[in-house]
Amino acid sequence: MLSLAAGTTAAQAQEIRVLNWNGYGTDEKFAVEKFKEMTGVTVVHDYYTSEQEMLTKMRTSPGAYDVVVVGTPFLPATRDEGLIEPIDTSKISNFADVSAQFRDSDIVKVGDETWGVPWVWGINSFAYNTETIKDKLTSVNALWDPKYAGRVSLRDDGIYNVQMAALALGQDINHPADMAAIKEKLLALKPQIRSFWASEDEWMKGIAAKNFDIGEIWAGGAARAIKRHKLPIEFVVPTEGASAWFDVMMIAKDAPNKEAAEKFIDYMISPDFYVTWDTNAGAAVSANAKAVAALPEDAFNRTVMGNPEVLERLKFALPLTEEQRQEISDMWAEVKTEFAR
Repeated sequence: MLSLAAGTTAAQAQEIRVLNWNGYGTDEKFAVEKFKEMTGVTVVHDYYTSEQEMLTKMRTSPGAYDVVVVGTPFLPATRDEGLIEPIDTSKISNFADVSAQFRDSDIVKVGDETWGVPWVWGINSFAYNTETIKDKLTSVNALWDPKYAGRVSLRDDGIYNVQMAALALGQDINHPADMAAIKEKLLALKPQIRSFWASEDEWMKGIAAKNFDIGEIWAGGAARAIKRHKLPIEFVVPTEGASAWFDVMMIAKDAPNKEAAEKFIDYMISPDFYVTWDTNAGAAVSANAKAVAALPEDAFNRTVMGNPEVLERLKFALPLTEEQRQEISDMWAEVKTEFAR
C-alpha cells in the first residue's frame, strides 16, 4: 500500500491538470512542450463548453484539477463555494507586470488575498466576412439589418446576447433598465438567424465554409481566424460600445501539484509565452503590460485593442447574482423557443 501511494504521488508530481476551453492558449502544442522542457512536468487538459459545465466539473471532481481558467464573472462563485484557494503571488515572478486595473480588481483581490491571476482580456462583439459583405460595418445594429437576413450566427449564450441587445438599445450592460425591451429586441433577430454556435471551433468552421456571413465572436477568436486560418474577416468594435471581459487562472482547492501549478501560471502570463501564442495563432490581449509591449508594433492587439478610442468604448462585465443568471437563462430559453417556431 505504501509503495502504491508513493508511486501515485510521484506520478502526480510529474503532471498538472488544467481545466479550460478547448484551443484556448494553455493547450498550444509549443506551450505544453516548452513547459515540460522547462520543468519536466506534463500538462494534461480537461475541457468545458460553458462556465456552468466548469462549475459542475469542479463541484463533482474535488482534487482533480490544478489550474482552472475562468472568466471573472464566475470567480466569486468558485471562491464562495470553496472550489479554489488563494494564490501566493510571491511565487509568480511575472505577477508584478500585470496591469494594476486587473491585478487590483475587487473581483480577484479580497483584502490581502488574491484568488485569481489575471491572464488575458478581450471584447465580445461580432465579425463579418469581407468577401461577401462589402460595406464597412461599425454598428451593433448590423445584426438586425434586414439586408443580412438569414446570414447571422449567434452564440448560444443568453448573457452574451442580452449584452448585445442592451448595447443596441443604449442600455447599461451591467444594469439594464428595461429587460422587456431587451427581450423584444432579441426576438426581432428571428429573421436574421442562420445558426447558433457553442464553441469557437464551431464558429470557425462555420464562417470558413461561408455558412454565415456575420457571427458573434470575441476579439481573440477573430484574431485566430485571421492569423491561423487566413480567413477574410473583420472584427467590429461597435460605435455603441462593446462588452469587455478578462479571464483569470485559479488554483483549485486541494490541487494535487500546487507548486507546478504556480510555475505554469507564471509561464502563461510571461511575455515569452504570450508573444509566441499571439504571433502564431492570434490571442486575446495579455493582462501583462510587458507582454503586450513585446508584440510587433503592427500587431492587432497593439494597433486595435490598444487604441485609446477603442478602450474608451469598452464596458467591462461585472459578476451576476444567481438570480440575475436565472432570469437571463429563462429569457433566453423563451427567446429560442420563439425562434424555433
